[in-house]
Amino acid sequence: MSRDIIFLLAPGFEDNDRREYCPECAEIWGVLNYFPAILHGLDIRYQPIARPRAEMVDMLGEEHQNCPTLVLAQGVDAGADTYVKTANGHSFLDNARDIGKYFAHRYGVAVPRGS
Repeated sequence: MSRDIIFLLAPGFEDNDRREYCPECAEIWGVLNYFPAILHGLDIRYQPIARPRAEMVDMLGEEHQNCPTLVLAQGVDAGADTYVKTANGHSFLDNARDIGKYFAHRYGVAVPRGS
């Protein structure tokens, strides 16, 4: 199975003169804790809070630096219920709910409520 790349902000980053975390990244970590088998198909890459996020810019372009972002492995079917974006020859999802629906499609885990 080819691996997807997920870009997340690390928990406890410094911003606004305090330690913070990204709620959508935390949602993804919750899904990964519920269904740890997904981890075998992921390459997790932590990004800084500061922009530009060089690795993401190199892969997807300057306009696509949101975390979480899941870059799909080449040739992987994302399923009909996800809104897949493309940039620089890569297919990706840039919000927690679509990433959750993709995990359900690819790995057979539960879907996010309300999807």
